[in-house]
Amino acid sequence: MHGKKKILIFIITYKASFRLRDVFDKIPFKKLNKYNISVLISDDASNDNTVLFAQKIIKKNKNKKILLNVNKTNIGYGAHIKKCLNYSLKNKFDYAVMIHGDGQYSPTYIPSLLRSLSGIKNVGASTGSRLKSGRKNATKGGMPFYKLIGNILLTKIFNVLIKTNFTDTHTGLWAYNLYYLKNKKFNKLTNSFNFDQEFRFKNVIDKKNIQEIPIKTRYGDERSQLHIKYAINFFFKTIFFCMIKNKIIKSKKFS
Repeated sequence: MHGKKKILIFIITYKASFRLRDVFDKIPFKKLNKYNISVLISDDASNDNTVLFAQKIIKKNKNKKILLNVNKTNIGYGAHIKKCLNYSLKNKFDYAVMIHGDGQYSPTYIPSLLRSLSGIKNVGASTGSRLKSGRKNATKGGMPFYKLIGNILLTKIFNVLIKTNFTDTHTGLWAYNLYYLKNKKFNKLTNSFNFDQEFRFKNVIDKKNIQEIPIKTRYGDERSQLHIKYAINFFFKTIFFCMIKNKIIKSKKFS
């Protein structure tokens, strides 16, 4: 008889002191009781009280498996994710789920993400899509109009050039099937905010499915990654991906 699947929920934080408690409290532990759940709160050198709040959460929830990692220096979004994924592999977890500590993406969707990982063969990851249920769903969550238009346009460009059919290529809610990450090739990907984009393309190249589930989000005063500099970078990276996919150029990073 097989034991419970081991799941790591890693919450990446940076200056998230005012949101972290609420994010943790929304993890639906009761609905996840068929899994062996561990939580990793991983902070990227915040200079506020994020670590103090994390320590309070751990002290208050001694009946749960909660770990805390604090980076000595700010290593960046992509490097932070890679560090958490490497920890997941080292400790032999089956799946990992990434949650942002700013509360924009609700942990209540974790059960649906995990179900979508196991529902179809060859699924490398599952993501939460703010647009899968239509544009009104995104605006109800408070997505500013310019971010909505930017998301739609950049997702369309990605789909046309890479020949995919994603509805949201800028989501920060991910669940990973660690079976397909054992070769650790994701470590070649960028340490920057474009990690998710490169990871998505790597799955396309490797012919791994990425599932999408519809979600709602909460927008507050946190900074979004979807700004002009990011949008321009995303556009040119997508053209670069298209050239790789069509074998116009070669890239060791995506081999």
